[in-house]
Amino acid sequence: MIRLIVIGTSAGGITALQNLFKALPAFFSIPIVVTQHISPGAMVDPQLVFGHAFKGLLLEAVDKVIPEKGHVYFAPPDYHLLIEKDGSLSLSQDDPVHFARPSIDVLFESAAVALGKDVCGVLLTGANQDGAAGLKAIADQGGITMVQDPDTAEYPMMPRAALQLFNPKYTMNLQSLSEKLISLAEGLT
Repeated sequence: MIRLIVIGTSAGGITALQNLFKALPAFFSIPIVVTQHISPGAMVDPQLVFGHAFKGLLLEAVDKVIPEKGHVYFAPPDYHLLIEKDGSLSLSQDDPVHFARPSIDVLFESAAVALGKDVCGVLLTGANQDGAAGLKAIADQGGITMVQDPDTAEYPMMPRAALQLFNPKYTMNLQSLSEKLISLAEGLT
């Protein structure tokens, strides 16, 4: 049973996330944790940016919080976001990975170690290779992996990097990814 969905994106990610979220029901039954590449000094209010697309709670992640159903947690600027063995969120200012902090690989790899087959990783549009190795780590632990079809991504480099590294379970456009996440939440996938 999937206990957590982790999503990574970079360039083009705000629009991609808005489109992904708008198809999800108001009370989505699996918590979602997102790493979106963001500038260190950025001030972003997730509710303001994504509130019209997702009717659940949109929050900046804080240390030691256990993700809840109907909530989406975003990595804060200049912090890596990790999943701990107890399922709680953890923040780190370790060195950037792929020139990014927050790094998608850091989130995905920690989720793979903490949750194994009980996590679903989703990699969306982006202009570097961050997330590919982390998504493979999720697959290696038996989790479900999804990648935005590079032909539908505003910046296809990130999804392509994952496809060059391994064969994710699903490669789809954003609408199909949303539908697959809904099926997953309903226990149909």
